[in-house]
Amino acid sequence: MSSAPIGVFDSGIGGLSILRGIQQVLPQENLLYLADSAHAPYGPKGEAFIRARSQRLTEFLLSEGVKALVVACNTATAAAIADLRARYRLPIIGVEPAIKPAAEQSLSRVVGVLATSGTIVSDKFIHLHDRFSDRVQILTRAGTGLVELIEQPEEDPAALQALLQQYIAPMREQGMDTLVLGCTHYSLIRAQIEQVAGTVGIVDAGTAVARELARRLADQGLLSRLPAPGQLRFVTSGAAAVQRALLQRYWHQELVVEAPTGLA
Repeated sequence: MSSAPIGVFDSGIGGLSILRGIQQVLPQENLLYLADSAHAPYGPKGEAFIRARSQRLTEFLLSEGVKALVVACNTATAAAIADLRARYRLPIIGVEPAIKPAAEQSLSRVVGVLATSGTIVSDKFIHLHDRFSDRVQILTRAGTGLVELIEQPEEDPAALQALLQQYIAPMREQGMDTLVLGCTHYSLIRAQIEQVAGTVGIVDAGTAVARELARRLADQGLLSRLPAPGQLRFVTSGAAAVQRALLQRYWHQELVVEAPTGLA
């Protein structure tokens, strides 16, 4: 059981930012990444749809023998993780906007959150926001269109910079000195975000998720005992050719892309 893979899923390619953190913290673990690219982005879709897709993806990963599950998507975590934990008996780790470390880091006491519309309106995010609203002013912006640009096979730097400027500049003008990347996709374009954000500090949740996963596996005696680095499989519900192009851009490592029938 300890050599079984860890399942990681996201609405698309964004969870690679979480996957990289897991590989760094737990290099001996076998990993199975599932990109639901046929249905990306999740942000504009309703909670019922996201819960249904999250359950479908979890069932697929369980059929592949995973020992733990990482929901590497802020929107899916907000909409579906409570349902998944109620249904399935394995460690399930989610991701949420890193408001706590941002609040601790901010000197101006103004924190920005760039996330999907689905995350921002979710009950889970609203409760998280309320926990820290007495410590810092929290500004939120829905990054409409960003995931679509990140997921398209051809890069469009001008369009990306224009959107980032549109979302980030108003928060800077209101005194923001720390920006939370509240969607795992956004961590893939961190360099472009930093260019627009200037001196604003950037915070995401990648390393924290990996550390929590390691703790949960250790508690249940599920850490891999393999002496060699673990293997990585990449599965998508979308078009394999598009995923290969995105992997070349964001992962910089050759991977076989599996696109099983029935996932779309």
